[in-house]
Amino acid sequence: MVRLLPPLIILLSLFNPVFGQTEDTRMFFSEALTVHLPKYDQSAKAAYYQRDYEEANRLFDSLIDHGLKGSYMDNFKFNNLNKKENSLYDFKKPMYLITYSSWCITSEGEIPAINQLAAKYSDKIDFVILFWDDHKTTKKMSKSYNEHIKVLYVNEMNNQDSYVISKLKHSLGLPTTFLIDGNKKILDIRRGISHPFGKSFEESFDMNYNSIYDGIANHLLETDKYKNAERETVALN
Repeated sequence: MVRLLPPLIILLSLFNPVFGQTEDTRMFFSEALTVHLPKYDQSAKAAYYQRDYEEANRLFDSLIDHGLKGSYMDNFKFNNLNKKENSLYDFKKPMYLITYSSWCITSEGEIPAINQLAAKYSDKIDFVILFWDDHKTTKKMSKSYNEHIKVLYVNEMNNQDSYVISKLKHSLGLPTTFLIDGNKKILDIRRGISHPFGKSFEESFDMNYNSIYDGIANHLLETDKYKNAERETVALN
């Protein structure tokens, strides 16, 4: 037996095409930046000018916690090592995204730490390194990362990606880490780990491993068994 739609619903569907559709109320990362970044920039510049680095860090944390967390990453487009275009939405799993440039000097234990964690969790998480460099430089830098990490790049010299560059690079500086769920919601944004010179490789590795694992366990792994769990013993390579 076929049920007939009430006349009122039929009329609404004819004269209002969006009737019955759910309004998309998501705020995207680019929109959140437009709203919150100008005030942060003004205050942060004053703090850095006065060399009040504690206040500058507080302002950054406030921008992330109250302005950018919960927004949705735009479907930015990058190039892979084969010079083919990749969209951010091509990645379906939760994402650990680091934005870099070749002039960024990583701490000694950082790359070994993320390589080890990517090998362990790549079945659950997409690990992506985004370089703001040309193809040749990016390909050279990519050799430091294992096969579980996807390396992408944007070449500023092409002048074709000014929107992506302004939003993902110049807004928050480098290096910056984005923790993004499978629906592209930003769960956290973090700056890279830095430590004084003179730390041993083991100390540097441990600091970076703990920081990366903390983000993975508390934001990107869905099961409760990972949260607040004691860190497992790792083998240094």
